[in-house]
Amino acid sequence: MNNKLELVADFYEFTMSNGYFVKNMNNKLAYFDVFFRRIPDGGGYVIVAGLEQVINYVKNLKFTEDDIDYLRKQNKFSEDFLQYLKNFKFTGDIWAIPEGTIVFPNEALLTVRAPMIEAQILETMLLLTINHQSLIATKTSRIVNAAKNIPVMEFGARRAHGIDAAVSGARASIIGGAVGTSCTISAKEFDVPASGTMAHSWIQSFDSEYEAFKAYAEIYPTDCTLLIDTYNTIESGLPNAIKVFNEVLKPQGIRPKAVRLDSGDLAYLSKKVRKILDENGYSDCKICATNSLDEYSITSLLEQEAKIDSFGVGENLITAKSEPVFGGVYKLVAMEEDSVITPKIKVSETAIKVTNPGYKKVYRFYDKDTKKALADVITLADEVTPKDNYTIFDPQNPWKKKTLTNYTVRALQEEIFKNGKLVYKNPTLKEIAKYAKKELDTMWDEVKRLEKPHEYYVDLSKDLWTLKNDMLNNIYF
Repeated sequence: MNNKLELVADFYEFTMSNGYFVKNMNNKLAYFDVFFRRIPDGGGYVIVAGLEQVINYVKNLKFTEDDIDYLRKQNKFSEDFLQYLKNFKFTGDIWAIPEGTIVFPNEALLTVRAPMIEAQILETMLLLTINHQSLIATKTSRIVNAAKNIPVMEFGARRAHGIDAAVSGARASIIGGAVGTSCTISAKEFDVPASGTMAHSWIQSFDSEYEAFKAYAEIYPTDCTLLIDTYNTIESGLPNAIKVFNEVLKPQGIRPKAVRLDSGDLAYLSKKVRKILDENGYSDCKICATNSLDEYSITSLLEQEAKIDSFGVGENLITAKSEPVFGGVYKLVAMEEDSVITPKIKVSETAIKVTNPGYKKVYRFYDKDTKKALADVITLADEVTPKDNYTIFDPQNPWKKKTLTNYTVRALQEEIFKNGKLVYKNPTLKEIAKYAKKELDTMWDEVKRLEKPHEYYVDLSKDLWTLKNDMLNNIYF
């Protein structure tokens, strides 16, 4: 894992920044929003994650002599700009939606207000951090929801896209609801349970499956989980496991922890294994299932009444294999000079790519009685949200309206940096995971379902909608 992150930036961030410097634009204040346009996997919600790593990056961002020498050798940058980078320090403001919050398309997950160069240079690190961890946290949440109340462990390190993806992915999986990780460095760094017992190689390395199980039970009697599918689950693995339970553990008054299934028809095998374990007096021995699981295969297993007590999920979780890209973007939405904020808009022939202009806030409305979220509204930052009733409307079809009453309102973003100083206290990972679970409870089940979820309302305030349409109607080329 590389702790030198200052050059983790697309090269155009430096070419543009040099241009801003040459044109004396480096002190102009810019507003950038991080947001996404669509939810992966056709899902109904996203769990935002990655803020802690963003904070650490911004706090420690500076350029070394070696960095400056490298940039100088590119023969693209003025010496004055390179000298500016030598003394670089973030001095701006950042607001962000806390990790673990449920979020939706077009909402500003993070807003930067800073001198133009400072804001521009942050782009790549902010995106790759928030994109990756939000993707994995969301995928994990889908898997955990599919598993109902059965624990899910993250088992994907060896299939992750590199070391950083394995470690930060494990962190994000905990936010998404996983109860532990197989990645030892992640378990240590984030103070979460480490999961794992044996691989097939342990069993193959002994002269017999029985000897492998016996040795393991002797070494780890109080934490004995045996992998029973190396040769034949029902004819060999399970009988040998029960024999070892009887001969090694039972005389010590110790109960086995679990058996693990990693191949074959998991529904059929789990039911068969459960029956045999119960018949032999081991109804308390758990059954753990692994083997390329995801939210759909887990749903199918539960529909077949599989007798599984925990799931270890690997490649489909840690790579978000079904849709491995989270399309977060970083867009300029306003400029400020002499305390006057001028909104900016990005226009495209593809309607979804047209941005919402201006310095904005995101508010969530909750029903006072059910405590469930009703809708989100994106407003201009200086708007006041009514406390009694509020009429929302579909930005694409403004004739579709609904008046909200009997609600409470919450601003989703919190201030993170003010004038370059960190003013936000990071919660622990366990606190974030607990908060994420609480957040999910505020969403209707229809929003959380895997297939064709209800589209949660995210509307624009009338003032923002009017500003956007006025700007579109007055575009000049």
